[in-house]
Amino acid sequence: MDRKIYFASDQHFGAPTPEKSFPREKRFVAWLDIIKEDAGTLFLVGDLFDFWFEYKTVVPKGFIRVLGKLAELRDCGIEIYFFTGNHDLWMHDYFEKELNIPVYHKPKEFTFNGKTFFIGHGDGLGPGDKGYKRMKKVFTNPLAKWLFRWLHPDIGVRLAQYLSVKNKLISGDSDVTFLGEENEWLVLYAKKKLQQKHRDYFVFGHRHLPMTLKVGENSMYINLGDWISYFTYGVFDGEHFELKEFTTL
Repeated sequence: MDRKIYFASDQHFGAPTPEKSFPREKRFVAWLDIIKEDAGTLFLVGDLFDFWFEYKTVVPKGFIRVLGKLAELRDCGIEIYFFTGNHDLWMHDYFEKELNIPVYHKPKEFTFNGKTFFIGHGDGLGPGDKGYKRMKKVFTNPLAKWLFRWLHPDIGVRLAQYLSVKNKLISGDSDVTFLGEENEWLVLYAKKKLQQKHRDYFVFGHRHLPMTLKVGENSMYINLGDWISYFTYGVFDGEHFELKEFTTL
C-alpha cells in the first residue's frame, strides 16, 4: 500500500454559529490540503455538519470551502467515504451526485492491506444512548421526514440549527470524559462484535474524545475525537494505525 488512509469525524461545521465555525472550517481545509499529498482514501465518520437536511432542490447554505476541497480531492482520484452521524443523519444523495462520494447510514466493514476495519459514526450502538435511540427512531421515521420537508427551508433549517446547537454533543462535559473501559458503550459494542468475527480495528466518532483502547488480543478500538476541541484524526499507513493532532495551519 503506497498511499495512506485518513479518518476524521465530528467537525460540526456551522456550530455554534457560522462565524465562530469559520476558523475551524479553514483549519480543516488546510488539513485536507496537506493530506492530499499522500492520501489514497479518506473516511469522514459522521457529523461533518452540525445540521444537514436535503430538500428536493435545496441544501443548507455555507461550507463552500469544505465542499470544494472535497470535490478537489475526489477529482484527484482520492477515494472518500462518508458516514452519517446523529447531526447529519438526514443526508441522502447530494454527496453522491455532486461529489461522487458514497454515503453510508450504518457501520460498514472494509479491508486494507490485510487489516479489517469496522467503521461507523457510533451513535445508537452498544448498550447505552437509550434516549438518543428513541429520538433517532422518530427522526428517521419517513413520516417525520416528510412533515419536516413541508417547512419552508428558512424556517426548517433555522429551527433545526437552533435545536442542534442545544444538543449536548456540542456543549456537554459528559462527552469529553472517559467513563472507564467497562462503561464506554462503544468499547462494549466492539467487544461484542469480536465474539462474532475478528476485526483488527473498530473506528468510531460520536464521543468527541480521542481514544485508542485494546479490545482483543489483536484488535483496537479507536475514537477519532473531534475538530472542536482536539482537532484529531486517524491515519493508517498499511501497517500501523495512529491517532494524531493537527496543529499546523
